[in-house]
Amino acid sequence: MKERTISRQIQDLSTFKLPAGLRGRPAWFVQIWEITQALFFHSSPHVLYGWRRFLLRLFGARIGKCVMLRPSVTVTYPWKLSISDWSWIGEHVTLYTVGDITIGENVVVSQHSYLCTSTHDCARTTFDTLVAPIHVESEAWLASNVFVGPGVTVGRGAVVGACSVVMKDVPEGMVCVGNPLKILRRRTEVHL
Repeated sequence: MKERTISRQIQDLSTFKLPAGLRGRPAWFVQIWEITQALFFHSSPHVLYGWRRFLLRLFGARIGKCVMLRPSVTVTYPWKLSISDWSWIGEHVTLYTVGDITIGENVVVSQHSYLCTSTHDCARTTFDTLVAPIHVESEAWLASNVFVGPGVTVGRGAVVGACSVVMKDVPEGMVCVGNPLKILRRRTEVHL
């Protein structure tokens, strides 16, 4: 079968515009955060969790007590981030906070995971930006290399297995894996 030739331009990035107010702060403030993150956050020793919490709070993040963020964590816009008490954010996690990201208490986001609140409308030639918040409810665990897309809620106590892609809500208390994400079973409490 012959491929059909596209007769019109389907993507014209010369017409792309960021929505007004998308960043939530002026460009100069964003630049100060990026410099601070590069020089003081990423270069800090592992044990300085309090220092990294302080820096995020200084730029408007709502960070609870005893939150552990590794120095290689990347946060796009801290003023759009909320992490509750006792949560852990692992090595090389990206929190792409173009939209709000809310992380509950006792959550684990493991290494190399990517929480992405933004995408583009590929049906429009202008490639418009689409933004939707992400909510990770308390006691959830995102294992390593998990991708969470815009508009997703990961339910309380849910587990998302390594290398999974999450493009729809994850039910409370369920263990899920894969791409597309599949529910395996209910998470159960284990007593030794």
